Amino acid sequence: MAVSRLREAGLPLMNLLKLRGKPILEQLQLEERLLRTSSDNWCIINDGTNTPTIVMGISGKPSQLIEIEPVIRDRIHVIRRFSGGGTVIVDKGTVFVTFICDKDAIPGLQPYPHPIMSWTGQLYSTVFQGIPDFQLRENDYAFGNRKFGGNAQSITKGRWIHHTSFLWEYDIKNMEYLKLPVKAPKYRSERHHGEFLCQLKDFPILRSDFIEKAVSSIGSYFSVEPVELKEILASSDAVYPHTTKLLALNELQAFFPEVT
Repeated sequence: MAVSRLREAGLPLMNLLKLRGKPILEQLQLEERLLRTSSDNWCIINDGTNTPTIVMGISGKPSQLIEIEPVIRDRIHVIRRFSGGGTVIVDKGTVFVTFICDKDAIPGLQPYPHPIMSWTGQLYSTVFQGIPDFQLRENDYAFGNRKFGGNAQSITKGRWIHHTSFLWEYDIKNMEYLKLPVKAPKYRSERHHGEFLCQLKDFPILRSDFIEKAVSSIGSYFSVEPVELKEILASSDAVYPHTTKLLALNELQAFFPEVT
């Protein structure tokens, strides 16, 4: 059935997995497995994650990126993911959209960071059509000079992944767990989180409409086939040695030993 749809549409097949409230650690570990072990194209949309969690890139150093003392005190989970990119804190107000693609899935797209960002920028420009000042600014999605979407990527020999955390809304108190990054986009201009970030809920688009418009925009490039999580978990490669992991308390205490 999927093959016939692919031939009829003349487009490559994209498996679409829609989740709600999936823990971000489980989502990232699933993405890592699909990038490494699958040859298919995937889009994963996760509408929120219930527990506030800090997510760092693979080379991130906690002492440089997060406020260790309050993170340990408040028992905030910290994850080091398998991909590059910056540090974010995510929760139920975050909408995640991930693309995992074969390098030849999109004709003419070179599997390098800037071309991938340019393609996703075009895709989301359709989603936000009618909302003024949508921009791809350096590696961020922004309205004007305020960011609402952060991205991370990983590129392997034959495949790539691009995942985005969209701020539908955020708790400014949670942002206090993050330090101002040493390496920041120029347009940030050393602004604090509250001055730099904006929330999608403050713009004329509904949360459910945003997700449906994203799926519709993907349909311009792929033949979209919905799949269920249980189908993926039942596959023979369901066990995979992930590099994405939750940092243990003692790993964080090593950076701030006075905190217990």
